[in-house]
Amino acid sequence: MVKPKAASPPVGTRAIASRTPTIASTGGDLRRLTTSTPPDRELLRHSVADTLAAHKPFVVAFATPKFCASRACGPTVDIVEAVRRSFARSGVRFIHVEIFEGNDPTRGVNRWVREWRLPTEPWVFVVGGDGRIAAKFEGSVSVRELSRAVRGIV
Repeated sequence: MVKPKAASPPVGTRAIASRTPTIASTGGDLRRLTTSTPPDRELLRHSVADTLAAHKPFVVAFATPKFCASRACGPTVDIVEAVRRSFARSGVRFIHVEIFEGNDPTRGVNRWVREWRLPTEPWVFVVGGDGRIAAKFEGSVSVRELSRAVRGIV
């Protein structure tokens, strides 16, 4: 059934200033930040809230590579990593946020997933320096699609 209104934040609206965890906020404990193996440290350096406050464009991926029900999460994080590498000198920040509280599926989704009202996963949002969502992708996204969206905010 298609709902008349999307649960997740719509394109054109302001991104939610979530204080997502970072390497610094967890004292460098990467296991608390990601289930990706090996982890891409660049995806774990910045929080959404700090990036919005700095007026930097960014991409945020909500996904759990290890526990993904749809099997699209690991590849989605890999795609975000690949696009991050190709835009390394652009000033665009790339952020990965896990889905589950404590990276444990038995504990349910974490507060950042609830803040963004995400009914499923994975999700990728592209946000301009103005803090507005320029594009969003539910489920799979290709390198080409995501690169095109990132070019729109550079």
